[in-house]
Amino acid sequence: MVKSKETLKRSSSRNIRFIRAALSIVKAIRISQYSCKYSKKVYTQYQLLALILFKDYRNQHYRDFIEDVGDMESIQDELGLSVVPHFTTLQKFFSRIKSLYLRYAFGKTLSLLYSNDNPIPITAIDSSGFTSGYSSHYYSARTGKIRKHFLKISISVDTDTQVITGFIASKSRAHDTRHATKLLRQCHKIRRSECYVMDRRYGSEAIHRQIREELHARLNHSTPFLECRGCWG
Repeated sequence: MVKSKETLKRSSSRNIRFIRAALSIVKAIRISQYSCKYSKKVYTQYQLLALILFKDYRNQHYRDFIEDVGDMESIQDELGLSVVPHFTTLQKFFSRIKSLYLRYAFGKTLSLLYSNDNPIPITAIDSSGFTSGYSSHYYSARTGKIRKHFLKISISVDTDTQVITGFIASKSRAHDTRHATKLLRQCHKIRRSECYVMDRRYGSEAIHRQIREELHARLNHSTPFLECRGCWG
């Protein structure tokens, strides 16, 4: 029982530290307190965005997350919540918030994780695609309904710390090389890397040239993707 209480105490302390950091980041991106002058002003955008970040930190679905927040009086106090929002309030807020604010929050978060300007030794880039609907492949096949909504995400990761240093998302199927050019510039601007690692899908001349000439980074010849050309030093 004592151990359980100590575990809960440490967990609560971590949650409070995260909320304080999240509020600091949200206020630093200078998002307006309310979405418009006709807002009901029940919740500020600071509170809602901090809750969105906290939800992702806990890796929970909206409904379960809000139920847990309802039991966290210390978190409610930190956020200044007199009433815990309904989970659909968070969903609607997230659907309308500008992606620019999320990118600002992402950049501010990285500034907290890196305390100096030293370059990242190795950055890995990869992508994946997701359907944005809830129906499974088998349900679609059985009913004959085609899932048209698709989300393509590409990310860059610091291989030493496992920190995501950049991301690109699109709502359509796109070849990896279309994302790569933008993602390379984005993650290089946020945190320069000495070396980039990718697989064969990114094996275009333009990407090789961008990494070498524009970003002044080297390529990792130990990967099959980079060995396929064999002429890049």
